[in-house]
Amino acid sequence: MTSQNNPLRHAARPIPLNRPDAGFERWAILGLILAFAVFYLLPLMNHGLWIPDETRYGQISQEMLQSGNWIAPHFMGIRYFEKPAGGYWLIAIGQAVFGENLFGVRIASALSTGASVWLAYLLARRLWNSPRISAACALLYMSFGLIAGQAGYANLDPQFTLWVNLSLVAVWFALDGQTPRGRLGGWASLGLACGMGFLTKGFLALMLPVLIVLPYMVWQRRFGELLRYGPLAVLVATLVSLPWVIAVHYREPDFWRFFFWHEHIRRFAAGDAAQHARPWWFYLPLLFASTLPWAVLLPSTLMRTWRERREPKTAFLALWFLLPLAFFSLSSGKLPTYIMPCLLPLALLMGHTVVAWLDNSRRRVLRLNGIINTVVASVALVALLYLQSKRELYENTEMFSLSLAYIVLIGWIIANALQTLRPLTLWAMPALGIGLLVALLPAAMPAKIVDSKMPDQFIAEHQQALGATASLLSNDLGAASALSWRLNRPQVDLFNTVGELKYGLDDPAMANRKVSLEGVGQWMTEARKKGSVGVVMRVNNTLEEQEIEQLPVDGQRFRRGDLHIFIFPQSQP
Repeated sequence: MTSQNNPLRHAARPIPLNRPDAGFERWAILGLILAFAVFYLLPLMNHGLWIPDETRYGQISQEMLQSGNWIAPHFMGIRYFEKPAGGYWLIAIGQAVFGENLFGVRIASALSTGASVWLAYLLARRLWNSPRISAACALLYMSFGLIAGQAGYANLDPQFTLWVNLSLVAVWFALDGQTPRGRLGGWASLGLACGMGFLTKGFLALMLPVLIVLPYMVWQRRFGELLRYGPLAVLVATLVSLPWVIAVHYREPDFWRFFFWHEHIRRFAAGDAAQHARPWWFYLPLLFASTLPWAVLLPSTLMRTWRERREPKTAFLALWFLLPLAFFSLSSGKLPTYIMPCLLPLALLMGHTVVAWLDNSRRRVLRLNGIINTVVASVALVALLYLQSKRELYENTEMFSLSLAYIVLIGWIIANALQTLRPLTLWAMPALGIGLLVALLPAAMPAKIVDSKMPDQFIAEHQQALGATASLLSNDLGAASALSWRLNRPQVDLFNTVGELKYGLDDPAMANRKVSLEGVGQWMTEARKKGSVGVVMRVNNTLEEQEIEQLPVDGQRFRRGDLHIFIFPQSQP
């Protein structure tokens, strides 16, 4: 296809700084940076690590720093090959730079999400050359509930989403490039993103761009261009990932067998045997939940996309949104965060639609969005008032947390009521509501949830006593990893539990890390000869009550909710 009839050649160009829109653009970027700092960065320290993901990823990354082994991931000293090493590297770097604390563990997720917001802005600017559309797209993406929630959560999904987003943005910039240098830079950036995505989550990072780019290039009759420039992307991706691929093979020869078969083939096609098995339609209702507080805009956005499907830029974004969604829906194993790579193109399509409504004074859908969000928050507020009055969801000592919960709901109501009253001028106010939700809700949780889902907070209160022990034991992986991270000690033995560590614990060298119900008495006797023993137990069923009955009776005991901490003194010779 020649440049004269190539529709991509008419794509947007950067805005000269002396144009009136340039002033708006500067203020829009400043506003996005401020929102990022207030709603993404400041809340990182205000609540404990959620189990199981945050304690797991925090501990594995901390162990990399401690051991110097940046090649083969280990979880509490046990081989853990469910993911490559790249995602742990960034979390480890966060802890190295900012300290082994809550901020250091989560900063990689926040920065990854912030970079994806910036990519949304850049791609929208390239597509439509309108600061208003660019700002709207970035704001919508930044305030999607799933995106904003994961920005302050220490796991690998924000990082992986960033690399997928970068790969597809790079493809568009390559196809839209006006010079050979620009096109080469785009394809090289695609390779870099694929390589880093592969190091973060594996082969999926290589498959998703191909899934989208191949049909688009065939449709645009540019398959020859893909053959010419594609090898450059493959070369760069190989150069980025190959050193670690070789290193992990030599250090852990079984890594690739387990990782490829268990984490890819089995998870996609194993049916009931797959982890997190869900029905094929699982992501359809979740798509609405993920895009809150903008879910009401979704049907109109998709209908407009269908009408404009023959436009190259719309078709590219539609393929980016739909094909990964269909692929993940076909997979047997499903988690809500898997569809995060689908949300940036959706934000761009939605932002373009919203600005068209504003330009044409079409307020109906925006007003309806505000009404529904206001009603939902009002019902939630009434429900909270009822539960607090009848069941005392929050205890008397938790009035501060209860006040934060009220602030979140009232703030959501006010923000969406403003959109309802002035949909054309205050259309973006729901973003403020989701900002308050993300910033304050974790700290507004009742103690029952905090104690159950954030065990590191309880452990931190007894950190000095636990740190003085010679041996550690736990019957819960989440509590064990929180204990290991808080004390910076990988060696926590596992009492009658295996879970996701089954593969690593099958190693004969790890036999001493497993403590059975029948063998805990002997383990305790031997451990107490070496020094005091710290035990963290979760007790919420009959089996776990039997486990706690097997422990000695002469230790100090602390309890909060279903968590129990024991400190057993060293036995006398």
